[in-house]
Amino acid sequence: MTHVYPTPDQPLKIGTRGSPLALAQAYETRARLMAAFDLPEQAFEIVPIKTTGDDRSMIDADRPLKEIGNKGLFTKEIEDAMLGGHIDIAVHSMKDMPTEQPDGLVLNCYLPREDVRDAFVSAHVASLAALPAGAVVGTSSLRRRAQLLNRRPDLNVVEFRGNVQTRLSKLHNGVADCTFLAMAGLNRLNMAHVASAPINPEDMLPAIAQGAIGIEWRSADDRTAQMLARLHDTPTGQRLAAERAFLAGLDGSCETPIAGLAVIEGGEIWLRGEILRPDGSERLFDEGRAPLADAALLGQELAARLRARAPAGFFDWH
Repeated sequence: MTHVYPTPDQPLKIGTRGSPLALAQAYETRARLMAAFDLPEQAFEIVPIKTTGDDRSMIDADRPLKEIGNKGLFTKEIEDAMLGGHIDIAVHSMKDMPTEQPDGLVLNCYLPREDVRDAFVSAHVASLAALPAGAVVGTSSLRRRAQLLNRRPDLNVVEFRGNVQTRLSKLHNGVADCTFLAMAGLNRLNMAHVASAPINPEDMLPAIAQGAIGIEWRSADDRTAQMLARLHDTPTGQRLAAERAFLAGLDGSCETPIAGLAVIEGGEIWLRGEILRPDGSERLFDEGRAPLADAALLGQELAARLRARAPAGFFDWH
């Protein structure tokens, strides 16, 4: 069978959010496709798409994401464009992705995973442990908020939304003493120097699928499926199979205080997971190991164990 690859006249259209980080991820995807198939840059077109989560009026109002609605907040408009044939693939931060796919779309191509850790960022404090009592911490992540208040209930956590540049600007303007960003995002933006200190997963488990880029396409598009198969990183896929099954088993989203990290050790997958009350007053943790082939099953089992331990209303705000 002769494969028809994209050309400058008929480029493959890559959909993405328009933030600097989202564009960096789209550029990385384009570069990997160019290298894999020896194609020129002009054979690909980057198509920025504004999502509900990117609405400036919502960001400027500092409304928590949970008040806007979480599932598909950063993906729906992009997926609609793909289903409508306006783009061919979509590049996503996997930590933003709901665990269920719209009919007609496939998401199982992952690029090699970046650093999974959170980064502590402050202009005048060296580390999380060095924060004085009452310090103001800016974050829009319910996970980070709950984890911080679980460890340090003396901290004052305030809403801190926007892309990396917006949050750094707020920090510079003294809105908060510190904030947290993903090391993966800082690395992709060549801004690793911004991190005061990376935080080990033992101290703060990351978001599900943090540091992973996923590529989505139409299930009927065989040409694109064959191209993306060459980009897929199997170890990342195995790790995400466990983490996303864990998330799905808890009916979680990117706006639920759930954290988890899968690591491959030998022929096994090791999964750690935790759930927290939104106010940080309670944390439930579990872990397990399984053969790589049973990664998703491990995620489901870990979720079931934590669900059984969590009282009714565990994720409710009080």
